[in-house]
Amino acid sequence: IEVMGLAVLPARLKDEMKKLGEFIVTGKDIRSDGELEKHADWAEEFKSQYDNIDENNVDEILKKEIGIVFKKVLEHAGVFKNDDKGAAAFMKFIDAI
Repeated sequence: IEVMGLAVLPARLKDEMKKLGEFIVTGKDIRSDGELEKHADWAEEFKSQYDNIDENNVDEILKKEIGIVFKKVLEHAGVFKNDDKGAAAFMKFIDAI
């Protein structure tokens, strides 16, 4: 959920991320859990980018990775995309006002 640029995780996702962190740290199979299965591809993708994930850093890593996903979502949701076509459309809009 986005509130004036602030990412706010719904309670369900907060609980799932806590559980996901526990699975990552202990090496449990994320796909074996019906609640977490939907996050497995994402977790596998980012886990390989870190040399060591443990109980001391898993929460920060999850926050960082959630932030990366959230940023992508905001970029895709923008009225003017972050490319040449979007920049041209934005300038056209500015010129019109």
